[in-house]
Amino acid sequence: MDYYKTRLFLALSGLLFAIVWVLPNVVPVKKWITDNRLNYGLDIQGGVHLVMGVDVEGVVSETVIRQARGLEAEFAKENIQATFATPKASDGEIEITPAAGQADKLKTYIEKNQSTLLQLFSTEGEKLTYKYLDAYLTDYKARIISQAIETIRNRIDEFGVSEPSIAAQGTDRILVQLPGMADAERAKELINTTAKLDFQMLNYDVPADKLAQLISEAEKAGNYTMGNMKYSEYVDRLNKDLAGQIPANSVVYFEKRDNAQKMELGSLPLLLKTDTGLGGGDLDNAFVTYGQYGEPEVALKFNAAGANKFAELTGANVGRQMAIVLDRVVKSAPNIKDRISGGSAVIQMGSAGTGRDQAIREAQMIATSLRAGALPARLEQLEERRVGPTLGADSIKKAELGAAVGALLIFIFLLIHYKAMGAVAVSSIVVNILTLIALLSAFGATLTLPGIAGIALTIGFAVDANVLIQERIKEELAKGASWMAAMKEGYSVAMSAIFDSNITVGATALILFYFGTGPVRGFAVTLLLGILTTLFGNVFFSKVIADTLVYKFGIKKLSI
Repeated sequence: MDYYKTRLFLALSGLLFAIVWVLPNVVPVKKWITDNRLNYGLDIQGGVHLVMGVDVEGVVSETVIRQARGLEAEFAKENIQATFATPKASDGEIEITPAAGQADKLKTYIEKNQSTLLQLFSTEGEKLTYKYLDAYLTDYKARIISQAIETIRNRIDEFGVSEPSIAAQGTDRILVQLPGMADAERAKELINTTAKLDFQMLNYDVPADKLAQLISEAEKAGNYTMGNMKYSEYVDRLNKDLAGQIPANSVVYFEKRDNAQKMELGSLPLLLKTDTGLGGGDLDNAFVTYGQYGEPEVALKFNAAGANKFAELTGANVGRQMAIVLDRVVKSAPNIKDRISGGSAVIQMGSAGTGRDQAIREAQMIATSLRAGALPARLEQLEERRVGPTLGADSIKKAELGAAVGALLIFIFLLIHYKAMGAVAVSSIVVNILTLIALLSAFGATLTLPGIAGIALTIGFAVDANVLIQERIKEELAKGASWMAAMKEGYSVAMSAIFDSNITVGATALILFYFGTGPVRGFAVTLLLGILTTLFGNVFFSKVIADTLVYKFGIKKLSI
């Protein structure tokens, strides 16, 4: 009897848990033990589907250029004389031309200190071409995508989107799905604000008028302007056309003039050095502040390493201009008056007048993006689809109708065919589904159409388990066994077949979960949870009901 009481307590506790976690999905509750509800996927409630291209090659190029600058500094300390070039930086190649008699010393140094990173790729006369190891380059590109995904996820989480789906697509794309997104434009803006921050020194080797002339000639020769291209595409094209006409390790970016509504209507070209090595990765925090006249600003706080870099950079360039570049747009280019050792900087957003609200909004967006993490690479939106909730609403209504009709037919069959024990089976199936929905709610799972299919399949397993139990009981009764003995034997013998079927389904679900992505994994999770709830509801709970009727209420036999 004590064993029965323990099982009764566990059964009632499981039922109470199911009711508590399912209730918020059914009725609005202001205060409850939990307010967790099922989240519905993009295919059910609609939302935004975005595919973002990741500029992986651009990050590799920057890394190679910085590596070359680092080697140059190391060689200077070791008295190794050589010249550097990075014509194929996106391929991970660095060309080094050692001075006469320095080749062996150079090779020995790289082999000793950089053998895990660089390998000698080719030799052409005195020129040595080193290249990043293929394994390292592949892993590095994968880490760029992984870091970009994590950063986007942090931003979306800070924005408050429930259960976003963010995953790699190929080697240079990221798929972003935002179910039920009400403010889609704001979310897109947050994602597209890549917030790739760089601090770059101005290069004065080319006078401003000469630079403007070179830009005009390049535009005329290529028949393009900033007005008829995306800014990112324009900058890429322009710097490609200016290669060889501007100093090495330099790039042309633009600053929007204060009175200009758009960049193409009033831009100031600036020639910047690319080897500063100070960027968004050196930040510790970013937040919105206000200047002397109420103009919004983004205050930047560097981490310890970044503060040291910033102090050294400003100390070595007193009297020169430093450009604060966000997503390849120059936000400001102040003169450095003195060494800045406090580890802080400010991005001035401009207008304190009519454009103040827009400037504040932009400042908040930039601060949020930087605080959530600077993306390692520039993003470009390649595809956008608005998925309306109408199709999902139709699907969910049809699924609900189909589930209700199917369940009703199953219940009628069980009641007619198995009579009183059929009622026990119906009760156990209801508990099974309640428990499954409760678990999905407790885990904060996202329910998609494949997940609904998994629930339907779980009902099938539940019916199968009940049929096995009922038929075994009928077989024992046909042999002449007493009701209590038949019931005990029926549950005991049927368990082996129930376990066999659920173990095979569980193994399949685990494989789907491991190798699948997105909806397939959702289907697998629903199946795995369904196995647990089937064993609880249709085996454990139904046995407790039958035992209660026999032991508690003294019923000698149930019709079956």
